[in-house]
Amino acid sequence: MIKLIVNADDFGLSNGVNHGIIDSYLYGIVKSTTMMMNMAGTEHAIQLAKKYPELRVGIHLVLTCGKPLVSKVPSLVDANGYFKSYSALIPSEISLEELEREWTAQVKRLLHSGIKPSHLDSHHHVHSLEELVPVVKSISNKFGLPVRRNGHVAIDGVDSLSDIALFDFYNDGVTLDYFDNLNDRIKDGLTVEVMCHPAYLDNTLLKGSSYSYQRLTELEILQAVTLPENIILV
Repeated sequence: MIKLIVNADDFGLSNGVNHGIIDSYLYGIVKSTTMMMNMAGTEHAIQLAKKYPELRVGIHLVLTCGKPLVSKVPSLVDANGYFKSYSALIPSEISLEELEREWTAQVKRLLHSGIKPSHLDSHHHVHSLEELVPVVKSISNKFGLPVRRNGHVAIDGVDSLSDIALFDFYNDGVTLDYFDNLNDRIKDGLTVEVMCHPAYLDNTLLKGSSYSYQRLTELEILQAVTLPENIILV
């Protein structure tokens, strides 16, 4: 038996994303999501999470999108006070003290909303960057949060959410037979996490993400899938 975690990233990015994730939970195979705490749709996502408490909600740590929650973090932001884009990110120049203050604030915002996070991952997989692992380890241990693997590789010094994490249900990899093919890729008895990004389109998403229309296809497939008998959702 293969245990499957289907985690929808970017909860909180926009209202359209939030509704897509919720519909993928209510009518599809998404049982887990991770929330961005600094975006336009964050408060909307918090209210939806409270409405559907059986949906597991983790923290989607942000370093490359929007503005930080704390002040005086010059190594994290550009001249306008926004997080630097992923392409402009130089991990060796990031202050780990500043990063820990910011990521701690993101976790605490979720906690203070009344939601206990189930696990952590990050926008653009920045938590897997070697230079930032000390902060990931500190946040994980401080709040008791298991962490998304970097593919087959565990993040050093923390509990892993799964045995394997797959990131290829994305763009051209979004196909109706994707989940059927897991049998050929995953050994029996393992727990696999599949990252996904379902959404309905809205202006916030269209203006803020280069990955937009593909999310509609993900949404449709995640609601249409019938899993093989030897794969169970957890």
